[in-house]
Amino acid sequence: MGEFDLIKKYFHRPAMRSPLGGGDDCALLAPGPGMQLAVSTDMLVEGRHFLSTVDPARLGHKALAVNLSDLAACGAQPLAFTLALSLPYVDETWLAGFSRGLLALADAHGCELVGGDTTRGPLTICITVFGEVPTGQALLRSGARPGDDLWVSGTLGDARLALEVFRGTLAAPAEVFEAARLRMETPTPRVALGQALRGIATSAVDISDGLLGDLGHVLRASNAGAVIDTLVATKLIAACRCDAWATGVFPSEKRLEFVLAGGDDYELAFTAPPEASDRVEAAGAASGTPVTRIGWIEAETGVRLVDAEGAPVEGGFGAFDHFR
Repeated sequence: MGEFDLIKKYFHRPAMRSPLGGGDDCALLAPGPGMQLAVSTDMLVEGRHFLSTVDPARLGHKALAVNLSDLAACGAQPLAFTLALSLPYVDETWLAGFSRGLLALADAHGCELVGGDTTRGPLTICITVFGEVPTGQALLRSGARPGDDLWVSGTLGDARLALEVFRGTLAAPAEVFEAARLRMETPTPRVALGQALRGIATSAVDISDGLLGDLGHVLRASNAGAVIDTLVATKLIAACRCDAWATGVFPSEKRLEFVLAGGDDYELAFTAPPEASDRVEAAGAASGTPVTRIGWIEAETGVRLVDAEGAPVEGGFGAFDHFR
C-alpha cells in the first residue's frame, strides 16, 4: 500500500469548513465573522508518550484528545485538524484501530481532518488542531488576579497511578488499575467546559505536565502566586476512592505527588473571582464536568501548599520535562 492509498483508505473525510477539503497543498479554513482562529500542535512519540502495547484505537483517541484539551483551555470551539504520521511500516490492522479511535473523537466534537502528511520512520503522531473563539473572549494564562479562586476540572493523578503500575513500582487491584489506565489512555478533553467558562474564568491552562508545572505557566504570565489546599488535592484521584486499598497501600503524601506532579491528566486548571463560584459550578454542571476549588491566587509569587488548618506543607514536587 502506497502513501496516498493509505491516506485515501483510512483518513479521507468529506469537509464542510474547508473550501478545498483535503488533498491540496494547503488546507483553507473559513471561521465565522467576529471569530479568532485558535491553533495548537502536539506530538506523541512511541516510547516517550505512549507504550508500544497501547490499543491503537485508544491511541487514536488520545492523539486528538491532547490537542482538543489545548482548545478547551482557550475556550475555543474545535473546527479542524491536520495529521502528520510517521510509521515504521504499513500495518493495516493497526491503522484501522487508530483511525477508528481518532475519527470517532473527531466526529464527537465536529472536528474535521483536513490534511497532513505520512512518512516512513519511528512511530510518531503529530496533530495540529484549529478552533475558533469569539474575538476578545479567549481564555488566557495571563488573567489570574490575587483573590481569585483556583479550580480544577475532573480528577488528577490517575494517569500517573497507571504508569507506576506499568513500571512495577506500585501494585493496585485490577479494577483500580483498569480505571486509572482508561484515564491515561483515553483522556476526556474538557471542550464544553472551556466554552462554558468564557466570561467567567480569568485564566485557564490544560494540565498535561502536572498541575504544579502547568499552573506555573499561569502564575508567571499573571505575575502572581497560589495557595493549594492539600487536603482537597489528595481527594482528586478517582482510583483512590477504593478506600480499603488507598488507606492501606497508597499513603497521602504519594497521592499528593501524583495529583500535583503526575502529568497526562488533560484536565483544566482555571481561576475565577469568588463571587463567580455559583457560575463556575453552573458551567461545570452544564458541561457535565465536575469542578473543584483547590485554593486561591495571591500576590506573592510562587506556590504555597497548606493543610486543612492553613499550616505549611513541605513539597519539592516537580513537573514533567521532555529533556530531563
